[in-house]
Amino acid sequence: MRAHLVLAVLLPLAVMGGLMAAGIKLPVPQWGREYVLRLFMPEPASALPLPRVYGPSDPARPLVVIDAGHGGRDPGAVGAGIREKDVTLGLALALRDELVRQGGVRVALTREDDRSLALAERPGIARRLGADLFVSIHADSAGEKSGVSGASLYTLSTKASSAAAARFARRENAADELNGVSIAGQNEQVSAILVELSQRRAQGESLEFAALVERESSEQLVFHPQTQRAADLVVLRTPDLPSVLFEAGFVTNEADAARLTSPAWKAGFAEALARSIRIHFVRQAGS
Repeated sequence: MRAHLVLAVLLPLAVMGGLMAAGIKLPVPQWGREYVLRLFMPEPASALPLPRVYGPSDPARPLVVIDAGHGGRDPGAVGAGIREKDVTLGLALALRDELVRQGGVRVALTREDDRSLALAERPGIARRLGADLFVSIHADSAGEKSGVSGASLYTLSTKASSAAAARFARRENAADELNGVSIAGQNEQVSAILVELSQRRAQGESLEFAALVERESSEQLVFHPQTQRAADLVVLRTPDLPSVLFEAGFVTNEADAARLTSPAWKAGFAEALARSIRIHFVRQAGS
């Protein structure tokens, strides 16, 4: 076997050497080089351009960053003929417009059109802008359980408040996975330490804001029986920044789907959330 291998290596070399000694040139097709496999490594990603900040030009005014969940090639939850990414963008734009109309609060959106953003980029935008509050808007799916309905409010916790909250966290966090491989570069152990050391005060403010939204929105919105939930959501991992994920309803529920696409309901949602945000900032200014 060893002799065969030696022969397989030396024989072509001997033939080529003989041809070269005889002055015979072997033609090499110009297109032959195109069979070379080239691996193009992506350049290090530069920071995304910061979005426009709407409202007062005074930088001392409080700033809320609104995140429309999913987008681009990630449709989010799908049901009743609607896609989560479209619902969240419509709600985010309505909330922005209502805040600008009321005045006194600066507001920015992580996305204003149908584009993809990594989960970690969303709170990253808020932190780079120096935001005072981060609100991520989503819609949920209950799969075959079409009877499940109502809005929910999520705050960050390393321990999910329920099995349903844990399932939701897995689905949302998977938005940064491609074929099961994470593309977000987020280390779970580092995140847990970060939450433990950096978010205690922000966590308390997040819980207070979630309770405020539930109270101020009770007449306009329909909430799930378990309104306030906790889960380890990547998009809420924002050190020193109060952050809440607002789950507007279930696209798999017929009544919720009708509300989510209703202009009147959207206006009520924007008014209630804008009022909650303004009250939150008044409280923070007085504390």
